[in-house]
Amino acid sequence: MHHYLQKLIGLRSSVGASKEEVERLQKEKTELKEKEEKASKEIKRLQEEIASLSENLKKVKLESEEKDKRVESAESHVAALQKQAADLLLEYDRLLEDNQNLQTQAMGYR
Repeated sequence: MHHYLQKLIGLRSSVGASKEEVERLQKEKTELKEKEEKASKEIKRLQEEIASLSENLKKVKLESEEKDKRVESAESHVAALQKQAADLLLEYDRLLEDNQNLQTQAMGYR
């Protein structure tokens, strides 16, 4: 009988320790679940931020391409104006020379 009482006492203390272990594991499980929920929310937030940044990047790339096209157009316009200015300068020089020649001829007829 003594042996069985000893065994019963041992089992009860073992059951008590097991209950404490179960409670500890349940608490740990709850904490891990909370951490998982927080991590899941953070992942979702970061994914939304990535999507937003990707959209902004696309917009900025399009704006950059449009500005590049405008710069290219402006540069070709500047080149055309520079050529036109050079041509006008040559024409002006030619007209000055013609004017000088005509004045010289007019002086010769007097």
